[in-house]
Amino acid sequence: MTFMDRRDAGRRLAEQLDTLASEHPVVIALPRGGVPVGFEVARALHAPLDVLAVRKLGAPGNPEYGVGAITEDGNAVLDRDTAQRVGMTQELLDQTVAREVRELRRRVERYRDGRAAVEVSGRTVVIVDDGVATGLTDLAAVRALRARGARRIVVAVPVGARESVARLAEEADEVVCHTIPHDLRGVGRWYEDFAPVSDDEVLALLGAASERTAAGEPATPHPVRLDVGGVVLNGDLTLPVRPLALVIFAHGSGSSRLSPRNRAVAAALNAAGFATLLFDLLTEPEARRRELVFDIPLLARRLELVTRWALEAPQTRDLPVGYFGASTGAAAALRAAAVVGVSVQAVVSRGGRPDLAADRLPHVTAPTLLLVGGNDPDVLELNRHAAAMLRCSHRLDIVPGAGHLFEEPGALETVQRLAADWFAEHLVPAGRRLAAAGG
Repeated sequence: MTFMDRRDAGRRLAEQLDTLASEHPVVIALPRGGVPVGFEVARALHAPLDVLAVRKLGAPGNPEYGVGAITEDGNAVLDRDTAQRVGMTQELLDQTVAREVRELRRRVERYRDGRAAVEVSGRTVVIVDDGVATGLTDLAAVRALRARGARRIVVAVPVGARESVARLAEEADEVVCHTIPHDLRGVGRWYEDFAPVSDDEVLALLGAASERTAAGEPATPHPVRLDVGGVVLNGDLTLPVRPLALVIFAHGSGSSRLSPRNRAVAAALNAAGFATLLFDLLTEPEARRRELVFDIPLLARRLELVTRWALEAPQTRDLPVGYFGASTGAAAALRAAAVVGVSVQAVVSRGGRPDLAADRLPHVTAPTLLLVGGNDPDVLELNRHAAAMLRCSHRLDIVPGAGHLFEEPGALETVQRLAADWFAEHLVPAGRRLAAAGG
């Protein structure tokens, strides 16, 4: 198995770490290659991201062949047998250490810019790297973070050599390695794109993660009353600190702003830094009239008016806007998106009925993601036909094993992740794109 790139590896690795979220861990990435991987892990765990600068102590004449490692704290690990075998004298070792300490100081100064390291004392720490060959840098990191008082240390890597992973398991509390090949033959071999990571990319990812952590602080929904053509609808607006964008929800038939599935998706988007607005498309008396429940033009018109409100309201007017529609609400979202045009920049449909807006689909300009359960064949076929009618950038993703309501274990979590990635890619301004890019 190979990974497309480090970000892809991080997303796949994160799937094996989801149980750690309840421990509220800190993710510590080893720069530079471990940072893109750690960024995705931290996002999945809703955890802060920091780095621990570690440098390999390379063999004489072959600096890529590690005989030891040293951290920014001065914790060093040396494989003395290997060092002796490759002719690493004490003088050469001292020179190598001095050189790497200078580089460590440069990196710490560049990456932290005077900021203190994230506090790890008493916490679960997840050390992330892009792979383990000798494991010496990871071992040095384990010891350094243990010395800082970490309560529990988990080493997480996409790929690693069997012996090195076993050695790490002797000192870390847990080691999670996505792929342990019979013959590693280099970490880069397991990536389609293993281009070097620059300092600038590290800084961008750390900045984005810091912003995301602040944006993802628990936010409280605020009730709002929305006047749509003389009818007042109830809504719940949730604004994280420094939100990235606003996602407006359109619920399905027989539901409301209190839909537990939509609220779960909204909470995940809030944690990822997005503001959300869930509102009732109909008043309580209207919701009892079946003909109105399926009146897609009416529902779309109300969504358009709510969108106009959001574009003018002081707390949301500066935010890019996207739609998340479920079931018949997806039809309303697509129909409204066709009308409002560039005012809405992304649409996600969950188990949607885009066929109910078929005449407007060719006019949708917002990038659209259609999410359908693999065990929902009728709706899947409707979405395939709808996808063929869309002229905008779009994608149809099938969630394996999921039915129409996405009640199966892990199904709704998959929807949350895919939706967050889609909105991040298409709503977040270019200057902040690294905060949520990668689908």
